[in-house]
Amino acid sequence: MNFSEKVFKAVKRIPKGSVSTYSEIAEIIGNPDASRAVGNALNKNPTPIIVPCHRVVRSDGKAGGFAKGTKKKIELLRKEGIEIKNNKIDLEKFGCKF
Repeated sequence: MNFSEKVFKAVKRIPKGSVSTYSEIAEIIGNPDASRAVGNALNKNPTPIIVPCHRVVRSDGKAGGFAKGTKKKIELLRKEGIEIKNNKIDLEKFGCKF
């Protein structure tokens, strides 16, 4: 399994209404220093319906990038019940516990 496949497999485990961070995904797949590479892999996600890359956010709680734009990412997260206050997500409340 290549790096991107590992990232996609981990991201598929994030339930609706929860988020994870780029660095958490990097740790889960065994590459703790690869958070930027996780973001790059997700930017090329060929199946966003199956791999919910919008559920991966920055470790400071900000939404971070998204191929369809940050506004769209925030819209998708809000539709799933995730609250965003002052442009941040409460990772304690909405963080995924793997």
